[in-house]
Amino acid sequence: MLVDSHCHLEYDSFVDEGSAVMDRARAAGVATCVTIGTKLSSFPKTLAVAERYDHIWCTVGVHPHEAAAEPLTDASVLIEATRHPKVIGIGETGLDYYYDHSPRAEQATNFLVHIDAAQQTGLPLVIHTRDAEDDTIAMLDEKMKKAPYSAVLHCFSGTPKLAEAGLKMGMYLSASGIITFKTAEALRDVFRTVPLDRLLVETDSPYLAPIPYRGKRNEPSYVVHTAAILAELKGVSPAEIARVTTENFFRLFAKAMAA
Repeated sequence: MLVDSHCHLEYDSFVDEGSAVMDRARAAGVATCVTIGTKLSSFPKTLAVAERYDHIWCTVGVHPHEAAAEPLTDASVLIEATRHPKVIGIGETGLDYYYDHSPRAEQATNFLVHIDAAQQTGLPLVIHTRDAEDDTIAMLDEKMKKAPYSAVLHCFSGTPKLAEAGLKMGMYLSASGIITFKTAEALRDVFRTVPLDRLLVETDSPYLAPIPYRGKRNEPSYVVHTAAILAELKGVSPAEIARVTTENFFRLFAKAMAA
């Protein structure tokens, strides 16, 4: 069985067929999903999806795109949300200099607050970073030297430098449908170097549908296609990649295992 470690099931594109989407996921062998928080204002919807299904969990956080609209001054609101048994991680958070939908200073402030929440709760941090590798590495490393925390570089599409830095800090790298794209050979080369015990898989649905569904709405059942390509890259069977990535998921998101 597989885990879709990062999706957005509370989005409007899933509202009318949530049960059908979950049925297709289970039929494809996807046993667990994590729907990821991107805004505090919509967190009740995120949590409601997790509460509706036994096999769905969620995180709480403010996406860097939303940093200006939802600035954080301390970690208290995030920490309070994690008291719910279904909330198993912090984020997604990070830096996005590609779109710059929020000022970079406000993105950085929110990012640091999320790291504080991860350090204080012991829950893993879900990191979004795009075109901001140097600043991301510097901020993560500085905080790691002060107090340890665990994390995943979600939808990893970065350079070997970012992968190496994340692995050195004990982080996991999550493969999305991007690794199936014809133009992503450099990224596939990065994943060939990542140890098996540091890999996760995800859809980031409704975005980034893998081949053969590229251009369509993504959903958790499609993670099997990403996992199949990852298995090829690592020279193992799809069954082995499913076993390994599931074990990795529950090691990182230990609160889900304990429930």
